[in-house]
Amino acid sequence: MLLKVAKVSIVIIFSLLMGKTTAQIDLNYYLPDIEYNEAIPTPESILSYQVGEWHVTHDQLIHYLKVLCEKSENCQWVEYARSHENRPLVNLVISSKENLANLESHRIAHRDLVDKSKSSDLNLDKIPLVLYQGYSIHGDEASGSNASMLVAYYLLAGESRHLNQLLDQTIILLDPCYNPDGLQRFSTWATMHRNKALVSDPQSREFNAMWPRGRTNHYWFDLNRDWLFNIHPESKGRIERFHLWKPDVLTDHHEMGSNSTFFFQPGIPSRTNTNTPQINQTLTEEIGTYHASYLDSIGSAYFSKESFDDFYYGKGSTYPDVNGCIGILFEQASSRGYKRDSNNGLLTFPFTIRNQFVTSLSTQRAALELKEDILNYKRDYYAGKLNTVRKGAYIFEAEDAFKRSFLLEILLRHKIDVYAYKQGMAKTEHDFKGGNSFIVPMEQAQFGLVKTIFEKVRSFNDSLFYDVSAWTVPLALNIPYEEIDDCPNLNKLNRIHSSHTADLNQKIEDSFVALALSWEDYMSPKLVHDLLARDVKLKVLMKPSSYYSAGAIRNLSAGTIIIPSLKNLRETDPESIEFIEDNANALQIGLIGLDSGQSIEGVSLGSRNLRDMEEKNIALIVGNGANRYEAGSSWYQLDHRWGIPVTLLDLNQFRRANLEKYDVIILPDGRYSSTDLNKDKLSGWVQKGGTLIAMRGALNYLTGQNIIDLEKKAFPELAPRPKDYDDVSATSGAQVIGGSIFQSKIDLKNPLAFGYESETLPVFKRGTQFYEPLENALANVMIYKETAIESGYISDRNAMLANGALGVACFGKGSGQIVAMVDNPNFRGYWLGGSRLFANAIFFSDLIQNAALER
Repeated sequence: MLLKVAKVSIVIIFSLLMGKTTAQIDLNYYLPDIEYNEAIPTPESILSYQVGEWHVTHDQLIHYLKVLCEKSENCQWVEYARSHENRPLVNLVISSKENLANLESHRIAHRDLVDKSKSSDLNLDKIPLVLYQGYSIHGDEASGSNASMLVAYYLLAGESRHLNQLLDQTIILLDPCYNPDGLQRFSTWATMHRNKALVSDPQSREFNAMWPRGRTNHYWFDLNRDWLFNIHPESKGRIERFHLWKPDVLTDHHEMGSNSTFFFQPGIPSRTNTNTPQINQTLTEEIGTYHASYLDSIGSAYFSKESFDDFYYGKGSTYPDVNGCIGILFEQASSRGYKRDSNNGLLTFPFTIRNQFVTSLSTQRAALELKEDILNYKRDYYAGKLNTVRKGAYIFEAEDAFKRSFLLEILLRHKIDVYAYKQGMAKTEHDFKGGNSFIVPMEQAQFGLVKTIFEKVRSFNDSLFYDVSAWTVPLALNIPYEEIDDCPNLNKLNRIHSSHTADLNQKIEDSFVALALSWEDYMSPKLVHDLLARDVKLKVLMKPSSYYSAGAIRNLSAGTIIIPSLKNLRETDPESIEFIEDNANALQIGLIGLDSGQSIEGVSLGSRNLRDMEEKNIALIVGNGANRYEAGSSWYQLDHRWGIPVTLLDLNQFRRANLEKYDVIILPDGRYSSTDLNKDKLSGWVQKGGTLIAMRGALNYLTGQNIIDLEKKAFPELAPRPKDYDDVSATSGAQVIGGSIFQSKIDLKNPLAFGYESETLPVFKRGTQFYEPLENALANVMIYKETAIESGYISDRNAMLANGALGVACFGKGSGQIVAMVDNPNFRGYWLGGSRLFANAIFFSDLIQNAALER
């Protein structure tokens, strides 16, 4: 039985269209004028409300789509991951019955399209185009996920010649929600504040969700910056799905400010990454003509080639571009709630959904009609016809097991060929040793990704960036690497297929009187915390020393963790011996048994230069005013990576909170006021012995309240004044540092540098905070090098300010300490090179000598 949906009349007056209320909405507002199979359930028949009447929760979304998929022979249901909060991420695989019956053979044929040894023999007419349509990676940009229900219903219930051809010639991977946890959080807010008599005042609580709002995932990360590094399970699963199918077109549906209209790519031409072939942008623009036509047909305003760019490959609309795919960003003006006053009139939730739905259909038609051009582009891309592929390679060394697995996992997930390197196979400045060194050839299918992961970039076509301008991965991990011109014979090397590193097999012998735990290993903070939580007595070695271990001399660096008496531990807590062995081996943390407490050089184990360690009770300041992304990066580092408990202390609770419970308070980047963050209470807590770790914008609060004294660097010349009115935004924007990589110099003798072997440390720089080093040179733990910039964009003016500027400093207040960090050492969860600095600030700040504290 067929359902006929009457064609809705087109209203050309834009403001009237935006004023459509939810009470007036039924399916014919959204759907094309075709017949629909009544056996396929509509959203309303399952949810008991029309799309746009309420904000769909993630559980409702999944429930409806699963029922819908089960009712259709043109759909297969695939769950590909679970979020941090255990919500499913899914694909609806939608195509013709014949295609679904032969899905694996189509997938293999499509995979062969990226294999230049096979692709030239393929008949493209017989290969379905793969279209990946994804929605709402920012959970509070909900029109996308709500529209996905209509897209799925249209594809599975609609009956027309066009749909038959579409399903025959394409395989559509519908991803209804990239960010389940964020969508659930936001939909709950929007629903709980909905009036029956809808209110459009933008000042209403409905439109102003509380911190951290719904944009982010569970740990407050922006998942649309995680396509390259895959820190989170949502991203890991999606990228594995991406490379399983190698889609030809991928869409990424977003929202933007309520006073805007609708954007579709291409973005600003001068801000396209130079690794992206021009034909990619040409095809994107041609696809854009379909969006324009469809939006014109319903009277919606739009724009293109403005505001947004295609530079950072860690975004959903740009990552495809370095994979022979066409990524397309859509940005719809957000209603945030149900209807909202805007500069363009009354903006309603159904209107935003309809624009997302319509451009989903325009994408489908473009993909169908441009199929031959798009598939030819993919074949040419992987055949190396569109970019010059260099013959060289990159070599990197990662002695630390966590960093090694982290980088190998990234490379393998992105289907990059990597090989175990044999010492001496290539001429290099660094002596790359076998076992922990690897080589990544440039000449391979994923040459574009190889280049963008490893290259240092200092030349740009534009000085404005929507996001970061550099992301060189080995620098983020602080590991040695080099680019070489001639790649060794790969036939003599073993290709790597797994990032897994086998557990160590260390034994704590009965003859050992004491035990040393390495602090150089990435996961050492986890084991140290766990042992302290078990009341195991730990000390930290303050001076480099050497001891006998199984008859051999072993040199221990300052910062090594010591269990001074294994005899006592065996007698009082024998289970901890097994715990240490098991966890150190699993976490790849080096153990060194000591034959005697007497040193060969340095200090013996009874010396005062071994300082007691104590379990740290930690609070992280969160809430309105704190930067949610940077607060989230610290939360993730402590909770998820190291398993260290941290209290999330909301600013609203600060005045009445009992701070005496905490040894360490972390104040992330943010805009703080004395109203929320009481100066006397915070300063008093530090003076009583607390350690305050303050990052980036938090330093403005501390200096403004005279808690610490930092002097901003002054430069006599102003930034160049624009000569033309049209250049005002570009000139001021060129002074912004959205994200670049600097080289810094750290004081290796300071406890905050324990575990580092080189005084050179790459840091990720955002913003233009540049401070003069302190007069007390011992308090300057880290300063930027005289030529600071290593990769990324920086203006000449900022480069001069950066050179020799302060990076990390330590202040003393009473018996406590303040660690001032100008940059976030945990940036986006992938800046592993800064993690040890963060851990040292937590565990060792109270060990800094008084003379090395600025007072």
